[in-house]
Parts: sequence; structure tokens; C-alpha cells
Amino acid sequence: MNPICVTCGMQYGSPRPDCPICEDERQYVPPAGQQWTDFATLQAEHEPLIRPEGEGVTGIACTPKFGIGQRALLVETEGGNFLWDLSAYLDEAIIADIRTRGGITGIAISHPHYYTTCVEWARALDVPVHLHENDRQWVGRPDERIELWSGRTKQVGDDLTLINLGVHFAGGTVLHWSGGERGRGALLSGDIVQVIPDRKFVAFMYSYPNLIPERPPVVRRAAEILAGYRFEAIYGAWWDAVVRQDGYDVVQRSAKRYLDFVS
Repeated sequence: MNPICVTCGMQYGSPRPDCPICEDERQYVPPAGQQWTDFATLQAEHEPLIRPEGEGVTGIACTPKFGIGQRALLVETEGGNFLWDLSAYLDEAIIADIRTRGGITGIAISHPHYYTTCVEWARALDVPVHLHENDRQWVGRPDERIELWSGRTKQVGDDLTLINLGVHFAGGTVLHWSGGERGRGALLSGDIVQVIPDRKFVAFMYSYPNLIPERPPVVRRAAEILAGYRFEAIYGAWWDAVVRQDGYDVVQRSAKRYLDFVS
């Protein structure tokens, strides 16, 4: 059995008493203690949830929500479809839906909290999973489908670029889709760049549940890197967490506000 942590959704290659992801200060072990489930039980207790999140962007998760509650995003591009971030749940209905859209060329994940059942997804869809090598220590279930990449950027499609910002985790990554939003560009950010209720801003945190702010030099560097890209929309980690317009300005304004507050 490959156990799955109930709190964060990480799947491990063999039974263990602890979940390193949850014991890290960016996550938490709940007061009731460590709890486990497995893939078959997850499928029996949940149903797929698939719906549009934007033009050419489809959200994929389950109901009721599981673990942290994020959803995957299927990006449909002229050069091939791509899957960004993952939820733990996967079944034949989701696989069939992805295949009817032309399948995918690969999967990339923003940070370890969303690695979850990535091996199940990669095997079912016969594609690689791109993870940044700075977070290799957090891989819970090693597999030949996992491909580690290094450096600041990696091209994963004609108009799809992975960008390592180092926010939240050392390997914290966003996906820039230059052809998104009818050529105005889109940034798929997970919670590396966190979409918040006030859509005029985004947030940068080291730990969200434990309210630990990100280090100022890391935020400054991330803003400088993203200054080289243009994007209208920002797709965050959860349902409807989307900045629909002026995404570039939102990021730069938010980084300045953050750095002004902590200076």
C-alpha cells in the first residue's frame, strides 16, 4: 500500500509513522495526530469535480474536498495540453476527460504540498512530472516518471515556461503561459504567488497555515524575475482564485507593498 496523508495529501512509497511534509513548519500535524488513507479509499469516498476556470484552463479536483483542497489546472495550448499542479484524487472519468481533449504532454507542480499522488497521474496519463531539483528531498514516492530540472527556467511547451522563484520552498515554481488570455499572457502560480480575496493584490508567504511571512530578499528576487514576463491573469491554487486582469501590475504592486511594510 502507498499511504496518503489525510492532512496534506502526500503519497508515500511505503507505510511510515510520520509525514515529513506535515511536520515541516510550513504545514502542520493536526491535534488528532497523523492519519492515513489510500488511493482506493480516496476514490470510494469522493467524486470528480471538473469545470472551467478560464479560457483554455480547466480545473480538476474532487468533491468533497480532500487534504489542502487545491485543484489541478489543465492548460490547452496549440502546441499541446499541459497539466499544472495536482489534487490527490484521480479516477477513470478524469483520465477520459483529459484524453478527449487530446491528452497532455506533461505535468509540472509548483511545490511539495501539491506533489501528492503525482506518480498515479503520471502513470495513468503516460507523461513525465517536472519537479525542481531544489525540492528533491520532499519527493514522497520516487519513480522513473519524475524528472528533476535545475536552474531558473525550463521550457515545457512552445509558449509554456516554468520559472523557479524560490518563494515558499526553494524549488517554488510558477508556470508562465505567454499565449494565454488571447496572447496577453497568464501566470499559473499555485500559492507561490498567492491569489487573495482582494484581487488588487497577491501575497507571498513562507507558511500560510502558520502565518510565517516570506523573507524579504526572496520576495524582492521573485518580483525582479517576474518583471521580465507579461501576463494579464493569475491563476492561484484554489477554485475561483483568479486575478482576471492587470496581473503583472498586481504582482509588482504587491511586492512593493510587502517590502515597504517589512522594511
